[in-house]
Amino acid sequence: MSATGLNNTEKKAAFSLATVFGLRMLGLFMILPVFAIYGQQLAGYSPIWIGLAIGAYGLTQAMLQIPMGILSDKYGRKPIILAGLVVFLMGSIVAAMSDTIYGVVFGRALQGTGAIASAILALAADITREEQRPKVMATIGMFIGLSFTAAMILGPIVAQSFGLSGLFWLTAILTVFAMAMIQFMVPHTVNKAPKGDNIALPEQILTLIKHPQLSRLNAGIFILHMALTACFITLPKQFVASGLALEQHWKLYLPALLGSFFLMVPFMIFAMKKQKEKQMFTSAVLLLALSLLLLWYLPLGFWSLVILVVMFFTAFNYLEATMPSMLSRLAPAGVKGSVMGIYSSSQFLGAFAGGVFGGVIASKFGEQSIFLVMSILCLLWCVVTLGMKPLKKSKSFSFTTSLQSEEQADEVAEHLINMPGVLEATLVYQESVAYLKIDEKLADILSIKALLNPQQN
Repeated sequence: MSATGLNNTEKKAAFSLATVFGLRMLGLFMILPVFAIYGQQLAGYSPIWIGLAIGAYGLTQAMLQIPMGILSDKYGRKPIILAGLVVFLMGSIVAAMSDTIYGVVFGRALQGTGAIASAILALAADITREEQRPKVMATIGMFIGLSFTAAMILGPIVAQSFGLSGLFWLTAILTVFAMAMIQFMVPHTVNKAPKGDNIALPEQILTLIKHPQLSRLNAGIFILHMALTACFITLPKQFVASGLALEQHWKLYLPALLGSFFLMVPFMIFAMKKQKEKQMFTSAVLLLALSLLLLWYLPLGFWSLVILVVMFFTAFNYLEATMPSMLSRLAPAGVKGSVMGIYSSSQFLGAFAGGVFGGVIASKFGEQSIFLVMSILCLLWCVVTLGMKPLKKSKSFSFTTSLQSEEQADEVAEHLINMPGVLEATLVYQESVAYLKIDEKLADILSIKALLNPQQN
């Protein structure tokens, strides 16, 4: 297996998982540019209930990411992802059929209970080698960003043609496509960790939350999404004030997001090749803080907004793409789902808090003050990153295997994880490949190869 590029299994995993994440987020993002307007047609409308309808999803997501991550550690990634998508589908249908704001709030809350982000990220980590994982995570991050851009274009069009219910019906249809991709395109894996380490118990969850390195990343993703959500309380108004009509905002979002992806790739390559991940990470946080500070300080015309938005999203997308990879490398073997659950809960809580906190700041000190407060929080985050330890380059190997069935793969994986020096084993028997995290000083490579290819012995 080449260590310099994605192999076929990793390419398939990256595309399919990123598409599932993107389709799901597209359905959620589409209501953002239109809900405050079209929600007025619902019985029981009030600004408070509009806020609850938007925030209910993020709150239930945050509450259930950790339990869903634990369940994915115990029962497998794909079954939990599919179950979450079924619940998400039910929530979309409830919201589509509701003619009251209360029904939409319930539907949105039900959508949030299908909390599968942690399981998807853990599955992506299972299937990929550590040196290739940043590329896969970046692909997922890119699809989320592209889904946001697509949503800004499609949301008003769908709502104008089919009403608010049409947005939720389209979300339901996209969810069915996502379920089909999980079932038929995502490679099936058998993952084993050391005995007794497969399920994170409550006391282990507390230990993971307090972990000095993991906690820095969890706090970071909280601040990152708080800043994003809070800033979008006022950014669209800034665009209108600069002369860009609401229906034309996609003309700014599209080049800004695409430009930020183009700019962040060289930094990611440099960080990985030169092993400067910590330094580049801190620099990205600093760039985020600087863009927010300038949004507060400078008089904002159209072109200054374009430049600062590109700066913001370059930093945002770099951090969004690299943090899950860093997290998965720091996660103890066998509890990646639980670690990703804590991380995803922090992310959604940040988004929920950003909406609430941003609204309070705007009402008390003016909307422009949002940028200043978020900049200060990002500067504090920058200080916290200075205490991060440089990531050690661990050894992750891929092997060919001749295993023919899930039962055989499960039995072999159990043997592998009990061998000296084998820290973690992921078998993708349908693709004839196995990924192992091993201690080279203790592991017997020949015995591992013999176990993975029993027909050759």
